[in-house]
Amino acid sequence: MRGSLLAFLFVFSFGACFAQHSDEAKNLKQLNIYQDSLKNIGKVFINNPEELERKNANYRFIKMLVMALKIPHSFNYPFDSVKTVSIINSPDNRFRILSWHVMNQDGSYRYYGTVQMNTGSSLLMYPLEDYTPFIKNPEDSVTDNHKWYGAQYYKIIRISAAKPYYVLLGWKGNNVKSTKKVIEVLSFDRDNKPVLGMPVFGDGNNRKRIVFEYTRQASMLLRYVPDQNLIVFDHLAPPDQKMKDSPETFGPDLSYDGYQLKNGRWVLVQNLDMRNIPQTQDEGYTDPKIQAIIDRKAIPVRKRN
Repeated sequence: MRGSLLAFLFVFSFGACFAQHSDEAKNLKQLNIYQDSLKNIGKVFINNPEELERKNANYRFIKMLVMALKIPHSFNYPFDSVKTVSIINSPDNRFRILSWHVMNQDGSYRYYGTVQMNTGSSLLMYPLEDYTPFIKNPEDSVTDNHKWYGAQYYKIIRISAAKPYYVLLGWKGNNVKSTKKVIEVLSFDRDNKPVLGMPVFGDGNNRKRIVFEYTRQASMLLRYVPDQNLIVFDHLAPPDQKMKDSPETFGPDLSYDGYQLKNGRWVLVQNLDMRNIPQTQDEGYTDPKIQAIIDRKAIPVRKRN
């Protein structure tokens, strides 16, 4: 009797294990198929010269992405061949953010994204809805995922404080004249829903997020130095003082400033000595403009900040 019971348990356990591995293999196969389709559609919404074609491709992309994310344990699938989308995990693996952009015909941009929570086999995500045109004072605004100050993120920093939060570094193509970069703050409320913006930048006016604007012809450094708890960035200046009210003319002036983390807040530090700052780049970051060139020409292009 005991031998029969052990045999039954062995067969049952083996069957359950086999079924589990079979399901995992099926899920992986589906995700691989979705990834190939997303990769091809992504190239269309970046490279097609017709605005309507780009937008239609993006709508197809969103629909297919949601279907892919509904597959159990999709959180662990990297989608690393879909180069048109930035996908970054939080350092504690609590969530990841998928973000991308589509260029409008007038040279402006619209941003898309979602916060996918790490919930195992079920899907919990918060779509990010670009509300940029209606946010008049982005550095003073606290919003939610339905009123997002859109950007394409390339870094997440977890901050241990009385109320833990995350700092996001992002690229924000703006228009034909200027580009922006953003230091965003993400936290979660009591219902585990995302909140965007927090008054933690203590340089005199407690800004909720930091927005840099500079000429589209320039490239701006914005990166995190973990050993120093420091976000370092190019100091932007006009080419002439007569242009001090025209940020679309600004560019790096070969000096550097930063935000240093002190007691859970970020304090402005000016005129940093870059000889004391490690020169490594943000891991995995490629400027979206450079990635577009890669997709068009299919040749390797050097990464840059």
